[in-house]
Amino acid sequence: MTPLVYLLAIVLGFVGIVFIVGAQGQVIRIVVGVVLFVAAGALVYLTRARPQQTTLVQKIDLSGDVSAQELKCKNCGATLSSKSLSVKGGAIFVNCEHCGTAYQLEEEPKW
Repeated sequence: MTPLVYLLAIVLGFVGIVFIVGAQGQVIRIVVGVVLFVAAGALVYLTRARPQQTTLVQKIDLSGDVSAQELKCKNCGATLSSKSLSVKGGAIFVNCEHCGTAYQLEEEPKW
């Protein structure tokens, strides 16, 4: 889409310059040429000022075999739901909905 907008801006700017150069003292042609030239500049400005869309993808690389298990709170023993888990800075944090305890989930060594 961006190259098409730049092409349109070039065409508008060129036609604006043609109107200004070929005006031969006619004020209306000068005004039309200036308006077309300003429209071309506005298109370029708005295209560059538009915020770029970015997609953020977070992946967690777990070592070893991973299987789904029921998670229980270390403090009260209540079953934790997916709402209780959050990922911050690549670490998994637990916030128990029942007792309010918050802690980081740590992987235990296999040995």
